Amino acid sequence: MPDRTKSAKPGGNGVIKIAAIGDLHVQEDAQTSYRDLFGEMSREADILVLPGDLTNLGKPREAELLAEDLRACSIPVVAVLGNHDYESGCVEQVSGTLRQAGVHLLDGQAVELGDVGFVGVKGFVGGFGPRMLGSFGEPAIKAMVAESVNEAMRLENAMRQVRARRTLVVLHYAPVPETVAGEPLEIFPFLGSSRLAETIDRFKVSAVVHGHAHRGSYQGQTPGGAKVYNVAMHVAKPTGRPYALLEI
Repeated sequence: MPDRTKSAKPGGNGVIKIAAIGDLHVQEDAQTSYRDLFGEMSREADILVLPGDLTNLGKPREAELLAEDLRACSIPVVAVLGNHDYESGCVEQVSGTLRQAGVHLLDGQAVELGDVGFVGVKGFVGGFGPRMLGSFGEPAIKAMVAESVNEAMRLENAMRQVRARRTLVVLHYAPVPETVAGEPLEIFPFLGSSRLAETIDRFKVSAVVHGHAHRGSYQGQTPGGAKVYNVAMHVAKPTGRPYALLEI
């Protein structure tokens, strides 16, 4: 197995190339393999980022299949989990398998690779702008808002750990509405939360990547100007490939 725990080495101009792809949805009974794609991205980039929904139903075997395909990846891998990875109640097993495979799996933490700080949380729902869901009414609504606020707080705590001069934020849920444009308007509140963008804009951030919105749009930005990229596998990207290539 390649030693992907080593830091990436920047190119001659100090640029780190990031390959990013979300929503792989690895299934235990599917014939799809990402081995060739991981090998290709290893040749194109210095670091691979996977923003959630790594598995389809959060089953341990799905995580094992992903780990097997990642043997073809020779560069560091940074990831967060998505909502699908929680479906079967096996988060600890899924997480353990991926960490054993050398993945930097972030859940409110930061890791520095090649002079870039990677900060990751899953994020949560809640809606955007003045129409964000407020903590009012039934306990179930208040619990949902509390979870959204908690994810934003965990992101802020992780951001404060970074000492690198460049930072990439890795999320599953979207921090802005621009990158979910194309999805039905009725489900916008379930695709992300502006609370994440509010946190991001308190810091100097080079870029943000997320997934989750399969029919969304590739690029947007936070109110503070941080670039945001929806790198879900099915979203069209400038590369013409399922993955995005970013220079940090």
